[in-house]
Amino acid sequence: MNVRALAVSLALATSLGLTGLAASTPPAHAQGTAKAALAAPDALVRSLSEDVLDAIRKDPTLQSGDIARLNALVDEKVLPYVNFEKMTRLAVGRSWREATPEQRQALTREFRMLLVRTYAGAVSAAKDYQVRLLPFRAGPNDTDVTVRTQAVPSRGEPIQLDYRLEKTDAGWKIYDVNVMGIWLVENYRNTFAAEVSRGGIDGLIKTLVDRNKALESKAS
Repeated sequence: MNVRALAVSLALATSLGLTGLAASTPPAHAQGTAKAALAAPDALVRSLSEDVLDAIRKDPTLQSGDIARLNALVDEKVLPYVNFEKMTRLAVGRSWREATPEQRQALTREFRMLLVRTYAGAVSAAKDYQVRLLPFRAGPNDTDVTVRTQAVPSRGEPIQLDYRLEKTDAGWKIYDVNVMGIWLVENYRNTFAAEVSRGGIDGLIKTLVDRNKALESKAS
């Protein structure tokens, strides 16, 4: 998978981070924007993408890949509109059913950090992109849809970015991202399954923790 392309997609929407759990009650700063989650799914994707890109363009600290600022961006701009728990559950696959609540929290936390640290250095590229929505088709009763977009750079070819969303009581929530034909969840599911087969759920958690520590050391 193209690292820069994936970094742009993460900056635009979901996977700059998987916070501990998809909060059933949005944080106070998100309550004022609750109406956005009730918008049509394509309108939500457009609004969220533009909001995140605007934040990156205005903040040199974000462009530098600062982890603390990236986490803050995720918590403020992305958290209310992504079903992070479902995203992690799908990536872990069948083994999720065997995990304890504590293991599920650890998996989600470490998966988030892995994504943030892996792609932090390429987030600065996102400021040079614009979002173009492709024609959206969905029935009035559909509860699971795909919104197709392109991230269009100032130079070069557009990047395919598709978003899977589900309709919940709190509005539409993103739970997967397709970058240039590769779905994020599926891409990690194969790796996670291999780790679980070797060392169980705790083995996967340890692998994620170790990888995050290595990325932290590399960045310092």
